[in-house]
Amino acid sequence: MGTALLTIGHSNHSPQRFLELLRAADVERLADVRTVPFSRRLPHFCRGALEAMLGKAGIDYLFLGAELGGRPARPELYSAGVADYERMATEATFRAGLERVSAFAAGGRAVVLCAEREPLDCHRCLLVGRRLAEAGARVAHILADGTIERHAATEARLLAATGRAGTSLLCTPSEDLAAAYRTRARRVAFRQPRIGVPAGQSSG
Repeated sequence: MGTALLTIGHSNHSPQRFLELLRAADVERLADVRTVPFSRRLPHFCRGALEAMLGKAGIDYLFLGAELGGRPARPELYSAGVADYERMATEATFRAGLERVSAFAAGGRAVVLCAEREPLDCHRCLLVGRRLAEAGARVAHILADGTIERHAATEARLLAATGRAGTSLLCTPSEDLAAAYRTRARRVAFRQPRIGVPAGQSSG
C-alpha cells in the first residue's frame, strides 16, 4: 500500500479538543471504524453530529464500521465469546475495507477513528492498524496529549506490556509479536454479552 495513515480514539475529548488534535496532525479525512457510531455520554461523537462537525472543519468523513468494525455479527468470528481478530482479518469484507481506507487516504492525510483513548486498548490498532502496517502502510497513532507515535513504537509498548520484550529462546521476533497481539486482543476485544447481562464498554 505505501499509504500514510494515522489513528485516533475520541475518548472523552470535547469537540474543540478533538478538532485541535486533528488540526495539529494536519488531518484532512477521517475514516470511522466503530461498528456502532453512537455515544450516549458524548453525543458530539454520534455519527451524524460528528460528520457535521467535521464538515464544518473541512474534513471528509467515511464510515467503515461495517467492514472494519470490532464487533462482528457472525458467531464464527468469536472465540469463547471474544471477537477473534485473527479470524476477522481473513474475511473478504475486512480485506476490502483495508483497500477502501487505503484509497481514501490516498486523497489526503487520513485518520482512522474509534473510541478508546489508548491504541493498545482498541481494535483500530490491534486489528486494523496491524494489518495496514503489514500491507505496507505507514501507520502512526495520535495519542491523547497530541503526540504522534509510530506503529513500531506502539508495538514495542505492546511487547513490553505482554512480557514479550527482549530476545526469546523459543520464538522468533515475529512469533513473539504475534503472540503479544493475541494476548492483548484477548484482553480488550469486544465480548458477546451474556443473555440478560448488559454489554460493557468494549473496543469497536
